[in-house]
Amino acid sequence: MADLKQNTSTAPQSRVIGPGGPGGHRGNMNARIMREKPKNIKVTLSKLMKYIGRSKVLVLCLFVIVIAATFLNLAGPELQGQAIDSISVDEITGKLSVDFDALIHSLTLMGVVYILSALTQLAQGILSARISQTTVYSLRKDLFRKISHLPIQYLDTHKHGDIMSRMTNDVDNVSHTISASIASLISSVLTLIGALIMMLRKSWQMALISMITIPLTIWVSSTLSKAMRKYFIRRQQLLGDLNGQIEEMVTGYKTVMAYGKEEMACERFAKTSEEFRKCGIRANVWGGIMGPCNNIINNLNYLIVAAFGGYFTISGVISVGDIQAIIQYSRQFSQPINQIANQYAEILTAIAGAERVFAILDTPDEIDAGKQRLNENILRGHIEFKNIDFAYTPEKPVLKNLNLTVKPGQKVAIVGATGSGKTTIVNLLTRFYDIDSGEILLDGVNINDIPKKDLRGAIGIVLQDTVLFSDTIAKNIRYGQIDATDAEMQRAAEMSNSAAFIDRLPDGYETVLTQSGSNLSQGQRQLLAIARAILADPKILILDEATSNVDTRTEMHIQQAMVALMKNRTSLIIAHRLSTIRDADVIVVIKNGQVAEAGDHDTLIAQKGEYYTLYQNQFSGFAI
Repeated sequence: MADLKQNTSTAPQSRVIGPGGPGGHRGNMNARIMREKPKNIKVTLSKLMKYIGRSKVLVLCLFVIVIAATFLNLAGPELQGQAIDSISVDEITGKLSVDFDALIHSLTLMGVVYILSALTQLAQGILSARISQTTVYSLRKDLFRKISHLPIQYLDTHKHGDIMSRMTNDVDNVSHTISASIASLISSVLTLIGALIMMLRKSWQMALISMITIPLTIWVSSTLSKAMRKYFIRRQQLLGDLNGQIEEMVTGYKTVMAYGKEEMACERFAKTSEEFRKCGIRANVWGGIMGPCNNIINNLNYLIVAAFGGYFTISGVISVGDIQAIIQYSRQFSQPINQIANQYAEILTAIAGAERVFAILDTPDEIDAGKQRLNENILRGHIEFKNIDFAYTPEKPVLKNLNLTVKPGQKVAIVGATGSGKTTIVNLLTRFYDIDSGEILLDGVNINDIPKKDLRGAIGIVLQDTVLFSDTIAKNIRYGQIDATDAEMQRAAEMSNSAAFIDRLPDGYETVLTQSGSNLSQGQRQLLAIARAILADPKILILDEATSNVDTRTEMHIQQAMVALMKNRTSLIIAHRLSTIRDADVIVVIKNGQVAEAGDHDTLIAQKGEYYTLYQNQFSGFAI
């Protein structure tokens, strides 16, 4: 898991050959999963509006279309009233009298209005979709860029599935809501104002009567909204947890099956899924209550307006056509409030998702204050660790006053017990993490003063757990140097002993790898990672258990290739298998976060210190 995290962060750096982990303390960090607290709705909406505002022309066109649509909708009841008033009853004879010219004129205009209204609705849908997709494109692009520049620590303390859920589910919810609601919200405000004006023109008394139920509508909506919001936010968090569990199950399914923990994994997933189900039911129930409550209030409003309208019509205050128009306008007046109330569930889901997305976007990028550019052509590779203190968590220091010097072209092996801090040294050198105190110098320059892109571009890394991409073998090797020729790429494969098995594949170098290269053996994946490192041709080479996943015969071929690869390069080799580092220029033993002893193999064996003990434990019963 941690390997994938570090690869994601460093992917833009072409020379970073593979990922690394924070050593034995990684598990403690992954256990401290951070939960984002819901942010203020106003702040979230403000940030979201900035993204919507990137489509200024489309928003302006939509605004014009909505104004036209609102005008057409308001014209409908007025024309209906005129059509009704063109039909009258003679008070003396009681016969029906129809002004056919006025009736035909009103009906013709009504037909035009309804056709134009349908066209404006079509235009609204098209513009809303374009604004939605443009907004989500920008949001998702910024989010992906942010994820690729996040500090390693952030990825070590958040579930990968939850982060992916924010990229997919949460952004999709935002997209759907923008598409469905943006035109509706603009139209609602304009309709609210327009309907009120039209009612006041007809009868100010009826306008006031039609607003009697508005306070009740607002009170019901606000009360239900408070109850709904917590469930919709919690539902999005649980969805992220579910995605996290699925991602862990898929990537670790062999381990789950090997230990027979299928039922335990299913029970854990079922528990979270059940909580998600209950939360989803509560959210939907509270969201579903909003519509019926508003319908009851609307029907009550209709009853009140119709009763008073009938009374005013009998009293001769307004005509039958006017009361018909007022009834329609009263519905249009309450409709915007009802629309917002009925869409509130979706709006809450989108806001909850947007909060989670902006929680990542608001996270500071990986700090890189380096200004002193690195010239690889004159880089010697002299590395110095001076008085280094570092801890992944403040209460558990990993390195304590560590001092280490690696001369140019020197091959230095770093050994020690699990959790002693070997991999941490690599993480600090590549600035996956920054030291707490002390300094690391590269050719006399503090690495904090070197841009991370330059620093990592000079370092090639081959790790125990290789990350390959769902692409061809050729492109996976070329990840070390994108512009390498076919001849250079094939030469790297031959040097790493990869060419032998690649040539046996049906499509050779064009063979497409499945996720993480799962259609290759672990050893073959390791060979490709070494080929990638050879092609990168770095000035500094780091091998972190680079041959631990291959058989002894393959290891011999790889070591032969490594001898040529490490020639005239500064090389750091982290190893548990001590037989692979016997020919190292210097072997450094790390114990309790410090350098316990250093020297070549024969010297350290003769001293019978920490290295001698490690060697004896590993090769007990074999001659030295």
